[in-house]
This record gives sequence, structure tokens and C-alpha cells, in this order.
Amino acid sequence: MLSFIPKITFWDVIDILVVAFLIYRLFVYLSQTRAIQILIGLLAVLLLSVVAKVLHLYTLSFIFNNLLTIGIFALIVIFQPEIRRILARIGEKQFGIFTSEEEAERIIEEIVRACASMSEDRIGALLVIERDVNLDNYVESGTLIDGKVSQELLITLFWPGTPLHDGATIIKKDRVYKAGAFLPLSLNPNLPQTVGTRHRAAIGITEETDAVAVVVSEETGAISVSYSGKLIKNLNPAKLKKVLKGLLVRKVERGRFQLDFLRKANEEA
Repeated sequence: MLSFIPKITFWDVIDILVVAFLIYRLFVYLSQTRAIQILIGLLAVLLLSVVAKVLHLYTLSFIFNNLLTIGIFALIVIFQPEIRRILARIGEKQFGIFTSEEEAERIIEEIVRACASMSEDRIGALLVIERDVNLDNYVESGTLIDGKVSQELLITLFWPGTPLHDGATIIKKDRVYKAGAFLPLSLNPNLPQTVGTRHRAAIGITEETDAVAVVVSEETGAISVSYSGKLIKNLNPAKLKKVLKGLLVRKVERGRFQLDFLRKANEEA
């Protein structure tokens, strides 16, 4: 009696579970972007198209079918930023963050000391630390420095009046790679108007890549960290050190810390 039901094998179950997981992850990723609203609109058009066909509403069905045909090409344009980010994270050659854990500890200590000093003196700063995704495709201009990371060098680069103080400083592995670089600004419409250019640039580069950005506010001296398009503000030096160690050291433990970071950033938003 049930002979019309196709036989389901073990590999069919695996196939269904993998596809379901990929669809779930896609929706989770899109839910963190403005693209989810467009996707909901397209799904609504698809649903209306099915309803119109079932009810034999031929004119509406014709209109919705043509909208869906155009929508397939529109998706590529609409989701272009999201597609680019996904492909960048999948396709990039993987780089180690630092040569060793000891070197990482030293560099983080130098960054924390520099940020603490600049915070006291109200010196604006934007530091971007490259992780796995190469930043060369996202950083415009900038002056090649290729110097050892140190408190003195970082403060000098951001000192008011120096030629490179307005741009971002990029740290690649264990070196100060570039200074005076321009970053993509975040287009997130949900950011408050009080978020300045440095913070928008920090959020923008972390939306596009997996980098970590540290910002020192010129107006208040407050220290913030941005990761994955999220921002945690008002960190003291001890908390800044803890955050940077969690995001940059001990690769096995980074995943759990990243989730904690995003959870805390969402609570502050």
C-alpha cells in the first residue's frame, strides 16, 4: 500500500541534514545584515505567486512569475556585499596571526599600553589587526611602515599633526604593516548618529573581514573594540587586554570567546 513512497537511504538522510544545515546557516548569517528584509520580501512574492496560481488568478500569476524571473538576477546585485564577504572568508589564503603565542602576548601588551597612553592624552587612534582574511583588498592607500610593533611607534603614528595620524594603522602578523590607510565605512542604518567616522571605519572593516579593530576616541578618550561588525565600548586597559587575547590568541578557544564578544556587543546595542 505504501509502495509509492520512495525508499530513503542513510545517505539521503545525510544529504537532507547537510542541506538543512546550510540553509539554516545562511539564514543566520543574513539575519545579521540588512539583506534579510529583502529576502523576506522575495519570499512573500514567491508565496503570493503560488497562491495566485492555485486560485487561477492568471494576471497576478503572470506578474509574479515575471517578478521572480527578474528577481533571480536582482539577487546577485542586492546581495553582492554579502556574497563578497562570504567568498572572501572562504577563498582567502589562511595566514597565521602571529608567529608564536609569546609574540602575540608581547604585541598585545604593546597595543594595550599605547591605547592606554593615547586614551589619557585624548589622542584619536584606529588600529586594525589582521587575522585570517588578507586586508590588502580592503585597505585603500596607506604608507608602508613594516616596523616592529611597539608602544612608541604606535603613539608616534597617531600623534596629532603627523602626516599619518588621521588614517588607520594596520598590523599584519608581528609587524606594523601600513599607516594612514583608509577603510570602508559601515553603511549599517541602525548605527546611532553619535558613532563617529573612526568607529564607522572600525565597524566597516570588521563587517567585510574577520579583522579586529581598536579605536581610541579623540573626544572622550574611550577605548572600543570592533569585531564582526559589532562594537564594545568603554574598555579599560585590563579589559582591552582580555578581549584582544580572547580574539587573537589560542585558536582553539577563539570560537567560544567570539560568541561571548558578539553576545555582549548585542546587549550593549
